[in-house]
Amino acid sequence: MADVRAMCAIGQRGQLGLGGQMPWEGATGPEYKADVARFWKATRGHVLLAGPLTYHSIPEFAHAERTIVELRSHMDPHETIARFGDQVIFIGGGPPVWDVYAPLIQHWDITRLPYDGDADRWFNPAWVISAKSA
Repeated sequence: MADVRAMCAIGQRGQLGLGGQMPWEGATGPEYKADVARFWKATRGHVLLAGPLTYHSIPEFAHAERTIVELRSHMDPHETIARFGDQVIFIGGGPPVWDVYAPLIQHWDITRLPYDGDADRWFNPAWVISAKSA
């Protein structure tokens, strides 16, 4: 059985996105840089399933070190996960994706960043509550 995980960063009040990007996009503080580096290190060698906006924002170098699949709304979550057997799978993509995949996620890795500005997408604690137990 696959080990299904989600890894995300949120702002101080649960901010996730602004205008289709992370609200702190371009921030150069050490905590922001460390968060991005930790994400690429943690997902290396694993599967990353990502919604369209996230998929198209993934840098080219990342494709060489992990299997990356663009999720589409017509894809059945159970069938999609089953394609990867017992591999570690990270679900990326923000609220529309996590609304669908949260019940399948066994482990949430959430980093709170010092950002406390505007957002139009927010982390929903119900995602964690709906998650399967390991």
